[in-house]
Amino acid sequence: MSFSQKILEWYYIHKRDLPWRSTTDPYKIWLSEIMLQQTRVAQGMPYYHKFLENFPTVQDLASAPEEKVLKLWQGLGYYSRARNLHATAKMVVVDYNGNFPNTYKELKALKGVGDYTASAIASICFDIPEPVVDGNVYRVLSRYFGVDLPINSTQGIKYFKDLAREVMDVKNIRDYNQGIMEFGAMQCAPKSPNCESCPLNTSCVALKEIRVSQLPVKINKTKIRQRYFNYLVYLDKDNRTILEQRQGKGIWQNLYQFPLLETENLVGHKELTQILNGNLKDSTNKVAMYNKEPIVHKLSHQHLHTRFWILEMDELNSKAIPWEKVHNYPVPVLLADFIKTFKI
Repeated sequence: MSFSQKILEWYYIHKRDLPWRSTTDPYKIWLSEIMLQQTRVAQGMPYYHKFLENFPTVQDLASAPEEKVLKLWQGLGYYSRARNLHATAKMVVVDYNGNFPNTYKELKALKGVGDYTASAIASICFDIPEPVVDGNVYRVLSRYFGVDLPINSTQGIKYFKDLAREVMDVKNIRDYNQGIMEFGAMQCAPKSPNCESCPLNTSCVALKEIRVSQLPVKINKTKIRQRYFNYLVYLDKDNRTILEQRQGKGIWQNLYQFPLLETENLVGHKELTQILNGNLKDSTNKVAMYNKEPIVHKLSHQHLHTRFWILEMDELNSKAIPWEKVHNYPVPVLLADFIKTFKI
């Protein structure tokens, strides 16, 4: 039995009952694929259902305000995915009359759709023989064939794509692609894979050479940047506060936040008060540190060392909003957690 046949046989026995498995609707497949990028199935599932309830069709998503899309996405992270999702929905409606393109090349031209997502949609929805290569597939192929080329190198990316094409099941590409991804997620897991019960164990190079834990190889290119955030939570006597919308193309673009003061290092009460007195015209009655121990919020390329400061004032300007309305705005999960726990 060939490699692909073993994958398919395993899949038919072990595949999970996931909502997007029972459809070939490109809108639903695309939605699930974008949501599950860098997100576990268990975490992404509620968001998938929530989006379909609010936006049953691509037309509904395209016509929605960005603020609503970001609010529904809140907590999933990597917010550029949500903005790209919204932009692509508009492209599909305007450029393709509401119908997703049915070729790999056209799919890949959509905003936020790379090789993997285009291959997944093309194969699952349109039965086009394009191999998918995600983290799960890299792991299965590198271990089974004993390939130690870095999966994030130019040479490695090309090699694994060619290898995936060579071993795929062309006649049953829809199930095969879903099968090999499922196999990597459940059987050939990143840590403690169940090699004893694996249907590929008699011919797996990594198992034979005791290199399962060493594969796949990935070059660590990421240098973590340390940043120090001070969120200024203004409150006046009417329990109003201030939220600002983040601008530019940095993290959390277009999400809302309390006024932010970024410093070069962690600052205490005395230093912050000096900075505020030197930079703000509005005088505050009281400045209180909310969390003595900084919250370290870890993103892929940066760690945010965060303190929240409560600034009591007699009266805020006309842009202030009632505290109870803060929950209506899309905010980063770091702020959402604070808002949930903060009691006035």
